[in-house]
Amino acid sequence: MRYPQNLKKGGTIGFVAPSFGCATEPYKSAFLNAQKKFQEMGYQCQLGPNCYASEGIGISNTPEKCGKELTESYRSGENDCLISCGGGELMCEILEHVDFDAIREAPPKWYLGYSDNTNFTYLLTTLCDTASVYGPCAADFGMEPWHPSLNDTFGILTGEVRTVQNYDGWEKADGSLKTEETPLEPYHITEPMILKKYPDQDTVFEGRLLGGCLDCLVNLKGTEFDKTTEFIEKYKEDGILWFLEACELNVFSIRRAIWQLDHAGWFQYTKGFLIGRPMMFDQPAMGLDQYHAVTDLLAKYQVPVIMDVDLGHLHPAMPLITGSYANVRVEGNSIEIHMECR
Repeated sequence: MRYPQNLKKGGTIGFVAPSFGCATEPYKSAFLNAQKKFQEMGYQCQLGPNCYASEGIGISNTPEKCGKELTESYRSGENDCLISCGGGELMCEILEHVDFDAIREAPPKWYLGYSDNTNFTYLLTTLCDTASVYGPCAADFGMEPWHPSLNDTFGILTGEVRTVQNYDGWEKADGSLKTEETPLEPYHITEPMILKKYPDQDTVFEGRLLGGCLDCLVNLKGTEFDKTTEFIEKYKEDGILWFLEACELNVFSIRRAIWQLDHAGWFQYTKGFLIGRPMMFDQPAMGLDQYHAVTDLLAKYQVPVIMDVDLGHLHPAMPLITGSYANVRVEGNSIEIHMECR
């Protein structure tokens, strides 16, 4: 596994928009404030050509231009890490325009993003054997003040943080106070963090972290970009810790996606599962809830399945180093994840 150098004080943070850019409010103002905050902290900022673009369908620009921006920015020696401007809908369409061979040969650098950015965080790891960071996108760093999850995420980039823990509570999907008029509002935390453990007991487990947004992963499965079985075979002695979260999938879509990845052999060497709160939280249908959508199919592996973890779209989210070797400790209603870059 290739690990990037940590971002040093005075270094340059690059921003790219392979999915949506920061062209509209409240994202534009939040992104501008994020740049200001980084500069006040002593860092330089470099913007890719699509950061403020809104010319594409479900992404910032055409797939060709987005793929070119991502390839060139990753290979560039003028920035030290990359943060994605945001998530979106059709980042998958840029993949044939990303030069993964060139990226594989370039010195590794941290790439940070989540949601639609799974199309790169996951493929960096499985195609290029390079670690990435699954965590908040650029505009979130514009909030005042930063939530502790933002401090953790930036600490991952600088190398100061390698252990993360759950946070006290979370923001409902319709609970954000961020609007065009109030673009710098922090997360509006109203819900208590409550872990669900299957089996219902404290546990410690470890393995190599792999995963992302289930909506994207099931879409990648079976394409020419899917080298998952080769990757897990390479790291089978470590075992795989899968982290998964869902955006637009309802409980039946989640269950179908889990079924598909299971039957594709992705979970063959699993040591455990970390399942984030789905965007469609607590929306059962026809007797199926978000828990049985997952646990009924994963019980056969007889490994810990920890659900409603601080991951994904219902903020805050613990930043995870995809590809790292992690030790997970679950005690009572708390979870701690220690990540080793080895």
